[in-house]
Amino acid sequence: MAENNPQTYQIAKFALSRNYKDLKPKTIDQLKKHLLDSIGSIADAVNRPTIQKLSSYITELSAGGKCPVPGAGKMPFDRAAQYYTALIRYPDFMDNYLGKEATCHPSDNIGPLLVAAQMTNASGEEFLLGMAVGYEIECRLVEEIPVMIKGFDHTLLLVYSLTAALCRMFGLSETQSANALGIACGSMNPLVTCRASYTREWKGLMSSLIALNCMNIVLMAKEGVTGPTQLFEGEKGFEKEIGMKLKYNWNEDNFDLIPKCVLKIYNAEVHTQSLIEAALELKTKHNIDPMAIEKIDAATFLTTYHIVGGGEYGERTTVFSKEQADHSLPYVIAAVLLDDQLYPEQFLEKRINRPDVQQLLKKVKVHTKFPIHEPKKVIGMVDPYTKAYPDKLMGELKIRLKNGKEYVLEKEDYYGFHTKPMSWNDVKKKFKKLSQENADKELQNEIIDVVSNLQKHKMKELINLLARIGNR
Repeated sequence: MAENNPQTYQIAKFALSRNYKDLKPKTIDQLKKHLLDSIGSIADAVNRPTIQKLSSYITELSAGGKCPVPGAGKMPFDRAAQYYTALIRYPDFMDNYLGKEATCHPSDNIGPLLVAAQMTNASGEEFLLGMAVGYEIECRLVEEIPVMIKGFDHTLLLVYSLTAALCRMFGLSETQSANALGIACGSMNPLVTCRASYTREWKGLMSSLIALNCMNIVLMAKEGVTGPTQLFEGEKGFEKEIGMKLKYNWNEDNFDLIPKCVLKIYNAEVHTQSLIEAALELKTKHNIDPMAIEKIDAATFLTTYHIVGGGEYGERTTVFSKEQADHSLPYVIAAVLLDDQLYPEQFLEKRINRPDVQQLLKKVKVHTKFPIHEPKKVIGMVDPYTKAYPDKLMGELKIRLKNGKEYVLEKEDYYGFHTKPMSWNDVKKKFKKLSQENADKELQNEIIDVVSNLQKHKMKELINLLARIGNR
C-alpha cells in the first residue's frame, strides 16, 4: 500500500495508467519527429572515436547478447541500452526541454525504451506511449525540482523518468514501480560539474551509464527487490537533504509539456541556437567576409552566459576538443560564420584547431543584456532577455568590421524552437544528412517510412533497420 501517497507511487501510477488514446495526434506526430531526429544522431555517431571506445569496452566486458545494435552486432540488453543512449547523446544534436531554472534532453529516454521494446515485442503504439511517459515526467521534474541550481546534473531527473517509462514497458505493478523509483533515484545523483569547462567526453556519456543502471534496477524490482519508496518525503530523503519539495499532482498531468520540447537546427548547445541563426542571417544579408571582422558582440540571457559564455561554468575561449567546442558560444559563432553550417564535421579536432576559427572565436565577446550578473534572482527580473526565458530565446548579435561598418540583429527564437517547430521535411533532411555516411538511401527511406507510420508497426521492424546502420 502507498503510505501517505508518496511521490514515487504517484509517478508510478501516472506511468502505468496512461493509454495511447490519451495522446493527442499532434503529440504523436511530434514524438515521431523527435524519434527520427534521434536516429539521425545514432547514425552519425556509430563510428566516432568516443563511441568506438565505449563499444570496445562493452565487447570486452560482456561478449555475446541478443539485442541487435548499429555497427556492433549484438549486445546484452542492458549494455545495448547503454550503447543506444550514448549514440543518441554523443553528437549533442538531440532535443531539449527548457525550464526556467534548468534544462534536459528528453531523447535520453529513447535508447533503453528501444531495447525494452525489443525484449517485450512491443508495438509502435506501446513504444510511443512509453516515450511520451518518459518525456513528460522528465520535463515536469525540470519545472518542479530544477536540480541544476543545486549543483546536480539534469540527468538526475532522467533517472526518474526513464525508470518510470521502463516500468511501464516491462509491465511492473504500481508497488514494484515505486520500489524501482526508490532504488534508482537513491543510487544515482550525478553532478553538473561534467558540463563545466574544460568539458570532457563524459558530458556525452553520463546518460548512457544511467540507462544501463536503470535497466538493471527495473528488472530487479520486477523480481521483487524493494527500495525506499518515501524517497522524496521521508527521513534523510530528497526534500530534507536537497531542500527541494516535489509536491505535484500527477493525476492532473495530460502530457502538456511535450509540445514545448524543441529540436536543434544547429549542432551546438541549445541556448546558442538563436545567436547562431542571427550570425548566418547577418552574413548572408550583408555578404560579410569573416576575415574582415574586427569584433563580435553577443548579448544573451543569464543561462547562456553562465553555461556557454564564460560565466559560472568556466572559461569558453580555450577550445581544442569537440566537447568544449559545442559548449562554447564563441566557437560556434566563429565556426558558423566561416563554414555556413554547424554539423558534426565542424567539431572534428582538425577543424577545431585550424587558425581561422581559433583566431575568430577570440573576437567574440559574450555578456547579458543587463551588464550585471549577480544576484541571479534580481537579474532575472531586470534583464529583459533573462526575464523572457524560457518562453523566448532572446539574443542580439553585433558584428563590427575592420572598415568601421557594423551590423546588428536581435532574435527571440530560432527555427526548431517550439514557437517555430521544424517541419517533417526538414527533420527528414537533417536525418539524411546525419546518416549519409552510415546508411544508404534505401535504408534511410525504410527508416523514415517506419517511423512516420510507427503505430502500424512492431518495434522489432524498426530495431532491425537500425541494426543495419554502420554495416554498409
